[in-house]
Amino acid sequence: MDQTQLLDLYHRASKHSNYQVLSSAVASLLGGHAVAVRSRSENERLAYLLPRVPIHGLHVADIGGNTGFFSFELLRHGAGRVDYFEGNQAHHDFVRSAAERLGLGERLHTHHRYVTFEPDAFPTVDCTLLLNVLHHLGDDFGDERTDKATARARMLECLAAASRRSRLLVLQLGFNWKGDRHQPLFRSGTKAEMIDFVASGTAADWTIAHIGIASRRTGEVVFEDLNTRNLARDDALGEFLNRPIFVMRSRHLDEGSR
Repeated sequence: MDQTQLLDLYHRASKHSNYQVLSSAVASLLGGHAVAVRSRSENERLAYLLPRVPIHGLHVADIGGNTGFFSFELLRHGAGRVDYFEGNQAHHDFVRSAAERLGLGERLHTHHRYVTFEPDAFPTVDCTLLLNVLHHLGDDFGDERTDKATARARMLECLAAASRRSRLLVLQLGFNWKGDRHQPLFRSGTKAEMIDFVASGTAADWTIAHIGIASRRTGEVVFEDLNTRNLARDDALGEFLNRPIFVMRSRHLDEGSR
């Protein structure tokens, strides 16, 4: 696939198009062609994760991988293999074609489907990225007839299922069900509510190792570990950057069992 075809795939419209910056390797394939992307602090989130997740040699599942920023970057930083899952056809084809052109076909395996979290829905891996996916349950994936209360319960069931398939989990979750601000998942929309939802709802299956919180310093976004100063919601950052990053360890899988 040539550069023009890659650009065509990248520009095909979906509600999540232009949602991620491109990894440096993929950007180089486009030969400097400008692409309009609204950054969601991908590089800043990656910078938070790399010291906290021993990525070298790991088998990673990137669920809802969009245009592949984290898949490609984790490979660049030493992941052994990435299984990338994406239900959007154009995004999947873009990532698959870019991986082939970069000679990564043996290390980056692409899957055109939404993950259901049923048994064997994805392979047993060392680490799963589940970044800003679960709050779309009942919309992008799952039963459209689901109500919000059932969706919240189902999100926790998905996380419980993932604990049997992945030793580590990197999780982000939106505050609004299906991305609709008229459907808040938490009464006051605070980080404390989300942290309590994740911590209490997953306690039987996961141990939370780190919680990353965004702040803005001299105009730059930085993610730091949760502390008493950054727990409060900061509306100046916008909804997306108020979403904590959870790094979690399965209570069912450990180094000795793999």
